[in-house]
Amino acid sequence: MDITAAVATELGGEFTLQHVVLDDPGPGEVVVEIAGVGLCHTDLAAKDGHLPFPLPGVFGHEGSGIVTAVGESVTKVGVGDKVVLSFNSCGDCRECRRDEPAYCHEFMAYNFGGARPDGRSTLHRDGQPLGSEFFGQSSFATHAIAHERNVVKVPGDAPLAVLGPLGCGVQTGAGAVLNSMDCQPGSALLVLGGGSVGLSAVLAGAVRELAQIIVVEPHAGRRDLALALGATHALDPAAGPLADQVRAIVPDGADYVIDTTGIADVLQQAMQALAHRATVGIIGVPADPEAALALNLIQAQVLGVRVIGIVEGDSDPDVFIPELLELHRTGRFPFDKLVTTMPFSRINEAVAAQHRGDAVKIVLVHDGTQELS
Repeated sequence: MDITAAVATELGGEFTLQHVVLDDPGPGEVVVEIAGVGLCHTDLAAKDGHLPFPLPGVFGHEGSGIVTAVGESVTKVGVGDKVVLSFNSCGDCRECRRDEPAYCHEFMAYNFGGARPDGRSTLHRDGQPLGSEFFGQSSFATHAIAHERNVVKVPGDAPLAVLGPLGCGVQTGAGAVLNSMDCQPGSALLVLGGGSVGLSAVLAGAVRELAQIIVVEPHAGRRDLALALGATHALDPAAGPLADQVRAIVPDGADYVIDTTGIADVLQQAMQALAHRATVGIIGVPADPEAALALNLIQAQVLGVRVIGIVEGDSDPDVFIPELLELHRTGRFPFDKLVTTMPFSRINEAVAAQHRGDAVKIVLVHDGTQELS
């Protein structure tokens, strides 16, 4: 079918809206008419070459919408169902069989490979294949092919257009607190970075009833938002040494640290603010793929520090996204306060606005007036 997609043609370049052709769904696949799609740092990191993906291609991995067609053998959803799209996984490896799809052995191939597992693209332009299947969806488009494994049916009364970030950024931050680190009530959490992932961690920290939720963020507006969402303290990194600022609040140090910045120096400073038996969760994607953390071995042993990498908040989307939606329904997880909507046709303006810090999480919604390049 003919659709409109935001195509990235060169590393670091802008998106251009173009007519492209979307395949019919194959076995296990579904076609989704996209209502909204979140703009995520991972999309831009891949577009700029920090993560692997073939160009020209179509990004977008926080889509939500309505199923318009299903392929052979699909039973989980049907035409007309409202769905959130999440990351893809193989379903066959050891971790997938353990219901830990975020650590699928084929994660990179299924989410960054640029084509179906058999090598065929789902998208074409002028008869040539485009990089597709980004996180099993490539939802910077009016329609996307996803898979039975990475669509999650949501209630009919859910605010569909803004649900996409649940599929990645929101579930990553919230899952880090509720799943990966299982932060205990009454403990102290230090969040490095006040973007959508960090602020989702703040929301989850409030749900878990943590005693201190400390956010480190250079943008004053995001510090204010963090406090409004449940943070107990919001620190400006320019105000003084990070460890000193944190220990002025919790003299024994933070029990849990979440890094969403991907900046090794920031995390290195936070390592001086750890409590005994602290857990450090690494989420942020570094600009330098060779970035490394220097771990003081004696400190790590004396304190009993645990450092863990976190992908997608250790989430099983079929289980976790409905849990987050229920928390939202009861007013305990207002993730929609992170969202600013912009027309899909203004995707390049949205990228600039998010880079400036004008918005925490931009969701691109289809306005029906896309201008093609």
